Amino acid sequence: MRPAIDPGRARLSLLAVGAAAAFGLVHAAFSAYWAIGGDWLLRTVGAWAVGLRDDSPTAAALGLGAVALVKAVAAVVPVLVAYGRLPWRPLLRAVSWVGGGFLILYGGVNVVVSGAVLAGLITPDGGFDRPAMIGHAFLWDPLFALWGAALVVSLALSRTGEPRDR
Repeated sequence: MRPAIDPGRARLSLLAVGAAAAFGLVHAAFSAYWAIGGDWLLRTVGAWAVGLRDDSPTAAALGLGAVALVKAVAAVVPVLVAYGRLPWRPLLRAVSWVGGGFLILYGGVNVVVSGAVLAGLITPDGGFDRPAMIGHAFLWDPLFALWGAALVVSLALSRTGEPRDR
């Protein structure tokens, strides 16, 4: 049996894991939407995504469908773990710590880099895809970073102090 954590911390942890799931499911929903042929905001991912959809719609649909599934699972599993609905709690928490850190780093670095490109501080050889850079600076990568931050906050708040949670 795990030691109990403070009820206030437990509530905040559940709110944070819910927020993390929401951010992740937004990402997953857009990937699923694009997989079934939707176009809204696809340009904000990059011209390559539009080109892939135009040139290989089946490959794009399968790839985006797989991405949507992975994002949805990554968003929902921590919630199920937080509510005690999955086994292997220590393993899944460890994977969530790694995933949360990755999301913060990936999203944060891409926000900074795309923002620097938009501000003219970095000038890529051959120019850049402005709609994609805007999407990465102000939508997709901040969502990744927020997803990761909410997940890490939830994990930190729900630590019990047992060796398996370290």
